[in-house]
Amino acid sequence: MYKTSHKDFACILNIIEAIQKIENYSVAFNNADDFYEDTKSFDAVMMNFVVIGEMTEKLSDKIIDETSDNIEWLRIRALRNIIAHNYFGIDAEEIWQIIHGKLKNLKMILLQITAE
Repeated sequence: MYKTSHKDFACILNIIEAIQKIENYSVAFNNADDFYEDTKSFDAVMMNFVVIGEMTEKLSDKIIDETSDNIEWLRIRALRNIIAHNYFGIDAEEIWQIIHGKLKNLKMILLQITAE
């Protein structure tokens, strides 16, 4: 069971909202190439990954420590840095795999935290 501060709770809600936006912006595509070709959707998703990374920076050490067995916070922050500082080096296939392989689980864990 997690006891979150008001600040942590607000950050987690912002992360969940960004995940939902990513899901909405990417749902219409069947593969990474089509997704990447739609620059408006791709850019919107990248911005929401940046938001997720920024929100993780605002979380308390306590919540990070309590959840680090289930959430790869360092990798989330690293993705934010890659997007912000190496935008033209982003691998669309890797982003596609994150969207379809990791975000659902992250959202589920965060929803559990907010429900407690």
